Amino acid sequence: MERHIQAPISKEEAAKLHSGDYVYITGTIYTARDAAHKRMQETLERGEALPFPLDGNVVYYMGPSPAREGRAIGSAGPTTASRMDKYTPDLLDMGLVGMIGKGRRCDAVRDAIVRNSAVYFAAVGGAGALLSKSITKSEVVAYDDLGTEAVRKLEVENFPVIVVIDSQGNNLYDTSMEEYVSL
Repeated sequence: MERHIQAPISKEEAAKLHSGDYVYITGTIYTARDAAHKRMQETLERGEALPFPLDGNVVYYMGPSPAREGRAIGSAGPTTASRMDKYTPDLLDMGLVGMIGKGRRCDAVRDAIVRNSAVYFAAVGGAGALLSKSITKSEVVAYDDLGTEAVRKLEVENFPVIVVIDSQGNNLYDTSMEEYVSL
């Protein structure tokens, strides 16, 4: 099914999404990769506030290339999501509703997605130049010293993703493999 949603995303909206749905996101999302996640965890351990609110927000696991003239951002393809798995359950428990990346997630992340009525989206790897066309604005909001791994606030319009793990725990990677094997 094809869906158009507005970010931030409510848990009710996330619960309406199903594994395999094609989704176009419009609104505000944030970027964070390995180094930013490590720094966010250290921030939380010190009892300090994160550089952006988690409630209803979506984190895109991406580190962009420099923007060309007239563009908001350079190539903006997804990075492997499993590298953030050790941080993700806590962030979901604190209100994060969506994540965008590529590749499989561990069972602890799937369980946290279900527990929190959240969703894991995949963006197409290798399509960073195409994905960047859906990003209309990019600004660094934290950890500028991390360069491409800084936390960015992105404004997106019809950003294309696919629901991989839905709020019920259905996993497209598993169901598509089962379907393929049965053929």
